[in-house]
Amino acid sequence: MRAWRDQHFLTNPHTAARIVDCAQVAEQGVLEIGPGRGALTVELLSRGAIVHAVEIDPILAQEVIRRFSDAVAEGRLHVTVGDATRCPLPSCSLVVSNLPYSVSSLILFRLLAIDPGMAVLMVQREFAMRMVAEVGTPACGRLSVMLQTFAGVVRCFDVPPAHFTPVPQVWSTVVRVTPRPPQFPIRDLARYADLVRVLFSHRRKTVRNCIRYAGGELDVGWTDRVLNDLPPKVLEARPEALVLEDFALIANIP
Repeated sequence: MRAWRDQHFLTNPHTAARIVDCAQVAEQGVLEIGPGRGALTVELLSRGAIVHAVEIDPILAQEVIRRFSDAVAEGRLHVTVGDATRCPLPSCSLVVSNLPYSVSSLILFRLLAIDPGMAVLMVQREFAMRMVAEVGTPACGRLSVMLQTFAGVVRCFDVPPAHFTPVPQVWSTVVRVTPRPPQFPIRDLARYADLVRVLFSHRRKTVRNCIRYAGGELDVGWTDRVLNDLPPKVLEARPEALVLEDFALIANIP
C-alpha cells in the first residue's frame, strides 16, 4: 500500500467513527477531501450523508467508486478526480477530511474562502497546535492569526501513528473549524492578509521595523501613514505580541 503525495490512510474504524461524531453528520451534503480507501466515507454514508469526495489519485478514486458502488448508483456518493488545492470544490455545508500533511494550509484557506458551515479535519499535530495557538503569545504565527480572524477553532482529539498505513512518524490531531465573521471590522481583507504575512516573515523585529523594511510587499505610501499614525506601544511590539484587534487597527489605517 502506498502513500500518494504524503497521504497516510486511516485504518482504525473507531477513530473514523469519532471523527464523524465530531461533525454531527445528518442527512446533508458533506465534502470529503482525500477519501483514500474510504475509512471516513463509510462512516459518513452510514449516517445518511451525501458525500462529495475529491481524490487526487485516479486509482484510489476508482477503488472508492467500486467499494461504494451502491451509494454511487443511488446518488449518495459523488467522486471527483482532482487536486483539492486548485480544482473547483463542491459547495457543501460540512467538510470532513483527513488532509495530506504537506498541503493542509493551502486546503484550509481554500475552505475558508468557500465558507462551509463547519469543517472537521485531521491534520498533523504540530500543524493543529499552530491553528489553536492563542494570538498574542509566542506560539502564535501567521496561520494562528489568519485562521482565528475568520473562524473558531477547537482541538478535538489526537490520533496515534499506528492508526494509519503507511505509519507516519508523527501524531495527528482532529480539529473542528467553524467560519465566522471577523470579531473586529476589516476594511480591506487583501491588505489585512498581506500585513499579517509581512509581519510574521520578520517576527523577531518590532512592528515598526517590519513595516519600515517591507519593501515592495506593502504600499509605500500606506506604510508611511502607518508609521505616523500607529501608537508607539503597537509600533514597538513584536508581531507575536499583537492581538487580533491590533492587526485590524493597523490594516484599517486609510
